[in-house]
Amino acid sequence: MSIFGKIKDAIFGKKAVAATGSAPAAPVGAAIEAAVGAAASVTAENSAPAPISEVDVIAHLEEMAAANSQTLNWRSSIVDLMKLVGMESSLQERKDLAMELGYTGTLEGSAEMNIWLHKAVMKELAKNGGTVPADLLD
Repeated sequence: MSIFGKIKDAIFGKKAVAATGSAPAAPVGAAIEAAVGAAASVTAENSAPAPISEVDVIAHLEEMAAANSQTLNWRSSIVDLMKLVGMESSLQERKDLAMELGYTGTLEGSAEMNIWLHKAVMKELAKNGGTVPADLLD
């Protein structure tokens, strides 16, 4: 999973993943009938696109901050934002995130890189269905 994907999942919440447990084997005829029925229901479900619900990014982050024992400046610090969502905020992680998001400057962990990263993460969250105030995007 991408580093941004981990940040997004931590804020938006992970989508439920179907469990792939081992079920008892069914007779072949029952298995064919189940497969045909499942295919029909999937076709019906996929005929209309599901709307993307917007997530209030700030509200989620504020809830996370209230539950965190540390005082983190997540509104402007990529390091603190990553810590808040439970991720490693090392220079290597930030370099990897910068490359993933298309940063073209020097990957030295400079203030310029970190400020760019924070804004880029907020913009990506907004692109992916998050509601982010304009002051965190500029």
